[in-house]
Amino acid sequence: MKLAKRNEPYFPSVFDRFFNNELMDWNHSNFSSTNTSLPAVNVKETDDDFVIEVAAPGMSKNDFNVNFKNNVLTISSEKKNEKEEKNENYTRKEFSYQSFQRSFTVAENAVVGEKISAKYDNGILHIVLPKRDEVKPQPERQIKIS
Repeated sequence: MKLAKRNEPYFPSVFDRFFNNELMDWNHSNFSSTNTSLPAVNVKETDDDFVIEVAAPGMSKNDFNVNFKNNVLTISSEKKNEKEEKNENYTRKEFSYQSFQRSFTVAENAVVGEKISAKYDNGILHIVLPKRDEVKPQPERQIKIS
C-alpha cells in the first residue's frame, strides 16, 4: 500500500519527488509471529509532521520498541502472558504470546530523526516524525517584476 500522491499544482517538485520515493513502504519487514493480526495503523500528515497511530489496546508503553535507523522506522512488540499456577498438577494451561513488527521506510532527508517522539495513550501508540524544513510547505511568495 502506498500513500496517495497529492494533486496540488502549487508544490509539484517537492511533493512529487517526496511521494514518489514512497514515504512509507508498507510492506517492509512486517510480520506477526503468531496467528494474530497486525495492529491497525493510521498515518497522517500535517504541515510540520508525519504522525503514525498504532491501535494497540490492552498494552502498556513498556510493551513497545520504536527504532529509527537508516530511514526506516520500526515499531515492534513482544508480550507474553503466562498465568502462574500454584498447583502444578493442572490438566490445562493456556499461554498467550503476541508479537508484531511494522517497519516504514521514510524518504531520505524527510524527517528530523533526532526529534522523533512517541507516547502511548488510551490504547494508541502515537509516533511523531517532525519534517525537515526543506519538505515543509512554503508560503506563497510575491515576485516583484522589474
